Order: sequence, then C-alpha cells, then structure tokens
Amino acid sequence: MGYIRNHKKRTQLAAASIISLSSPWVFADGDTKVQKVEQLDKITFVAEQQESYYVKESQNAKMTAPLLDTARTVNIISKKEIDERAATSLQDILRTTPGITLGSGEGGTPMGDRPFIRGYEASTDILIDGMRDYARGSHESFNLEAVEVSKGPGSVYSGRGSTGGTINLVTKKPKNKTESEVTSEYQNSGKGHAKYRFTTDNNVAINDNIAVRLNAMLDQGEVARRDNVETDRWGVAPSITFGMNGPTRLTAGYSRLEFNDTPDMGIPFSNASNPDRKTPIESMPFETNFGRPDIDYRNYTSEIFSLNFEHDFNDALKLRIAAQDLQTIQEYFFTRLSFGCVASSGTACQTEGPGLTYNRANRQSYRTSHVNAAQADLQAQFKTGSIAHDLITGIDYSKERIGTRSGAAVGAGSETVDFYNPTQKNYSGFHIPWGAWTNEGEIEAKGIYVFDTISLLPKLDVNLGLRFDDYKSASSSDSVSENMFNYQAGIVYKLTENGRIYANYATSMNPTGDNLGQAGGADGAASGAALNDLDPEKSKSIEIGTKWELFDGDLALNAAIFETKKTDARSYDAEGILSNDGDNRVRGVELSSTGQITPAWNLSAGYVYLDPEILDYKSGAKAENMKGKQMKFIANHSANLWTTYALTDKFKFGGGATYVGKRFVDDVNTYYLPDHIRYDAFAQYQVIPEFGLQFNINNITNERIYDASHVGVFSTIAPGRSFAVKGTYRF
Repeated sequence: MGYIRNHKKRTQLAAASIISLSSPWVFADGDTKVQKVEQLDKITFVAEQQESYYVKESQNAKMTAPLLDTARTVNIISKKEIDERAATSLQDILRTTPGITLGSGEGGTPMGDRPFIRGYEASTDILIDGMRDYARGSHESFNLEAVEVSKGPGSVYSGRGSTGGTINLVTKKPKNKTESEVTSEYQNSGKGHAKYRFTTDNNVAINDNIAVRLNAMLDQGEVARRDNVETDRWGVAPSITFGMNGPTRLTAGYSRLEFNDTPDMGIPFSNASNPDRKTPIESMPFETNFGRPDIDYRNYTSEIFSLNFEHDFNDALKLRIAAQDLQTIQEYFFTRLSFGCVASSGTACQTEGPGLTYNRANRQSYRTSHVNAAQADLQAQFKTGSIAHDLITGIDYSKERIGTRSGAAVGAGSETVDFYNPTQKNYSGFHIPWGAWTNEGEIEAKGIYVFDTISLLPKLDVNLGLRFDDYKSASSSDSVSENMFNYQAGIVYKLTENGRIYANYATSMNPTGDNLGQAGGADGAASGAALNDLDPEKSKSIEIGTKWELFDGDLALNAAIFETKKTDARSYDAEGILSNDGDNRVRGVELSSTGQITPAWNLSAGYVYLDPEILDYKSGAKAENMKGKQMKFIANHSANLWTTYALTDKFKFGGGATYVGKRFVDDVNTYYLPDHIRYDAFAQYQVIPEFGLQFNINNITNERIYDASHVGVFSTIAPGRSFAVKGTYRF
C-alpha cells in the first residue's frame, strides 16, 4: 500500500502549491493592484443577497428560448445554491434533486456518477458544456457555474440515449471583471472524522479584450461518520478568453482533476438464508467499515482541453464552434461485500444473530477513456412574413474510445469475516500487476440537427427539433452501425406576460453498444456491454405543463405531468435468446419552485412522483417475465426544500429537507432501500465586506441514508451528520 500513500503525498504537495500560487497578483502588475483596492467597496453582502436561485436561460445553445418559453422541464441548480448547500461533488448535488436517484458501480459497471433521471439511467448522458462525457467517472463542483438537468427523452439534443434526460455541467469561464475568491473549509462529524477543503477562483481582466481565470481545489480528509473512508482530491482549471467585448471571441480552457480516495461499498445486503429481511441490516454502528481500508483504493484522473469560438455577424446571425478533448484514467481495488449464506452454513445465517459471517471478495478495474468531440452551431433570427423564427442548425462529431488493463490482486483474496467483529489482516504483500493496455472498442457518431422556435402568433410559440445521427460502435470482434432520426415538437401558449401552458412530444434511441465497455451483466439484458445484432431501443414521451414567473420574474413556478415509454427494449424471449421484446414506461408528476420571494428570501423546492412499471421484460437463463414489476432503483416519491432568509445585510440563515422514497433494487422487487428524509441547516455572516463565514450542518439527524445498491448484493451509504465552517475572502 506504500506506493498508493506516497502518491497521495505528491498530489497533496502539488495541489497545495497550485492553490498558494493562484492569487490574482500572479498575473497583475502594480497598476492592477491599485485597481483592485478601488473595487473593494463594490463587493458587499447586500449585492450577494440580490442574486436569485432562478436561472432563466440554459447555457445549452440548442435551447433557443428562455426556460419560461421552453416546452419541457429543465431544472438548473445555480452556483449560489450549490455553494450554500456546501455541495462539493455532482453526487452531492444530485442527492438533493427530486426525480433523480443514484446507482452503484462494481466491476463490470465502473465506479463513478451513476444517476437515474425519471426512471432511466443517465450515467453516459452527462455533458460538459454541451458535449458528452463518456467516462462514467466522477465530477467535482469547484469549476461549475451551474448544473442543468433537462428531463425527458433528449436524443434530439445530445444524440443517442438520453431516455430520462441529460445533465449538462456548465463550467466557469473568464469574465470582463477583475475579482477573486478564496475559501477555506473545515468539516467535522463530531466523532473525529475531519475534512479540509480549499478553493480559489481568480479572474483578471487584463484589458478590454483579454481575461484569464483560474480555479483550483484541494479536498482531503475522512467522510463524515464513516470510519477510514477518505477523500484526497485536487483540481485545477485555467482558462483564457480573447476578444472579450468584441464580436469575435475565443476561449481556451484546461481542467485536471485527480482523486486518490479510499472507497466505501457500505454494507452487505441480501441474505438468501433470511428471506424475511428485505432491507439492509442495521444492527451495527453507522461508522462500521466492512471493507479493507488498508488496501481499498481508487485513483481517478480526468483531463480536459477545450476551445470555444464565437462570432457575431450581427445581432441576428451568430456562429459558434466548440471542440473538446477529454481523457480519463480510473484504477481501483475495492472489497465486494456480500452475505452469500446458504442453509448449510448454520443457524447464524438464518437468525443473523451472533456468529453471522459475510464475505469479502476482490473487485479491481483499470479503465481509460478518450473522447474527441466537436460541434458547430449557426443561430439566426429572422421573419417569414409576420412569423418570427429563432433558428439553430448545426453538426457535431464525437469519437469515444475505451481501454482496459487486466489484473488480479496479489496478497489479498476472498475472506469470510465475523459480521459483528470485522477484523483486518496484514496485507503487506498486496499489489496488482496490471497487464498490457487493451482496446475495448470505440464509438463514432456524426450528427446534424436543426431547432426552431417559431412565433406563430403573439401568444403562440412552437418549439421544433430534428436530428439525424450516423452511429457506429465497434469492438475487437464485432461492430454495429445505425442511422437514427429523433425529433421533438412542443407548443407554448402565453396565457399572460408571465404565465405559460405547454405540451411536448419527444423521442430518443439507444442503439446496441451505446454503453460499450461501460456496463456489466448486472445492468440488465445486453446492458450495452457487448454488441448485438438488435434494433435500437426506442423511447417516446409526452409532457404537459405550465410555467409561471412571479414577483417581477424572480420566482419560477412549474408543474408538469408526463409519460415516457420505451419500446423495443432489450429482453429475452421464451427460449432465453436476446431480443427486442421488452417494454416499460414511467408516468409522473413534477412540481417545482425556484427563485426569490423577496430580495431577502430565496427558495428552491420540488416534488416528483414517478410510477415506473415493467410492461414486458424477461430476465435470466429461464427468461422469467417481470411484467407488472416496478423498475429498480427508482423512488415513487421524492421531494426537496431549501430556503434562506437575509435577516440583516450581514446575516443570513436557512436550511432544508430532502425526502427519497422506497426503492427496489432487483427486478423481482424482493429487496428495497427504505425511504429517508435528510435535514440540513445553514447560516452565513459577513464579518467585513471582503470576508464572510458560512456554517453548515448536513444530515442533522444523522439519518442512515443508502445512496444505492448493486442489485441487492451490497448497499452504499451516504455521509452522516457533519458540521462545517467555511471562510470566504473576496477581493
């Protein structure tokens, strides 16, 4: 384990050096420093209070209208809300977003962010500035301006997949204002689990045309209320914009993120010898680590180069060209937990009393991904007679390559351990001799699309979108190609200046191999892990809703009812042969409110009801039919509330609650994760105009929250109660 710990020390030193050098005066001369002093009076807490959680327009260029006039549900979580909630990762953000639940990776399915949106997996439907991140990795918040969740089938926007929706991560870009922010945070669980986090965000307007920005982060320590579960992460993200205030702009960016964590797979779950217990056993303390923290590790690196070119021919005609190169490396070893008891093991397995044992098994993986992507958009505003158009047409291209290295751990193997006294062995000889790199396959996609918001009448808009994809997926032994058409049609009626009703119909497709190298057998029939001679899975959705902006447009109220149906889903026929005979559907209701009630009072709230049903799906060697069962990993009910109030110009307080209902974790609906409710609290005090303090208590009641389960074998556990204080200095 020494090689891992030494590597962690090197990354700590590197990240600390980056943060210490990231102050704006690295880029500035004496005159620029004088300018900063003159700006100090402008940075006040009162100005910050006037910011709303409500973001009115998506940064996705393909959405040609403001959210009020967009005929679908789009949730945007702003930087302001992310910061106030002390969310440091995409998982933190999604845990408190209604309608989204989390899944767990293992070996075949890699570890990383695995969200389900409106009942359908979206782990490969995560976009960074509008372009797909295929890595199935992990994402941090330090370089994010917002997280945009577009719900419902969205192949017309992003290509294949996107059955339940997409998640677009909007990264920070240079601004035409010199300002800096440095934060230092200390977190403690109250039981000795401490964590430190430092971030810096520096923007320097060198002149009227050039600006540079540098974001950096260091995050180290233990996860709250989880023994020997550690995070050791750092990141850096510089960017530069030329032509800041002109008609032609070029932004170049780079981001590097490294994790050197000790992972935690939670607790063994299902026990065939005790079929009466349907939920995880909770007879051991919350903090118990059932794995092998001395050897469990996860090293993850993500590196992104991006270019964004924009040219305004005039106010009505604009061109945008973007390119991105994204590479990731993920190497991990973790302890797979399971009971694996059988009747012959004795009465302890049946009673789960003293003498109960569980199994520790090895899971290791080494994966690389490399994505090259580019897209070009031309936006035009014009009229045909009295009808106004806001048109975007464009093309995009992506090539995604997945590689692996095989390896088997030396010095650690399967173990049978006392559940009530999980001891550790000596693993001094532990190491993994990884083999040569192997190309698992690649996916190449070319797309052409057109979107138009048509103002047919003063009170009637039509949103139209059409996309064609030329898709190819190839492994070392097989290949598949598809030509796919997807579309959407929406209508928006303007009841009043600030109120709308809308209807939307949209489609998506999942061709075989769309998750090539990124899914395992436990993910369902075909699961995208291999190529098969099958038609694409097809999805269609209808959504009807209403949107309102109140209080001078600062508060958004949204309501929607919807149904998404997937036909031609991969399943097994009566003889156990893979086929397109499956069907499922999700019906639901979503209510949300985001923004300011008054300049001092901010609100973010939502409720989602989902009814996910398997209409026809056969699983396993016997092709057992799961018709009528509920789709796994999905909660029927979920809700969130986050609200803050500025009592004075200097003091603000608030808090919230998040509810997630019961979730089945297997196809036959035998085992489930119980519902939970999490309470959080927040306070902020501006000591002086430049310096403020923030206090957070997350998971106040120390609720035992199960993030996800690997089909009932084990269940991962979210952090417990934590107390955090953060200092923020702006200059």
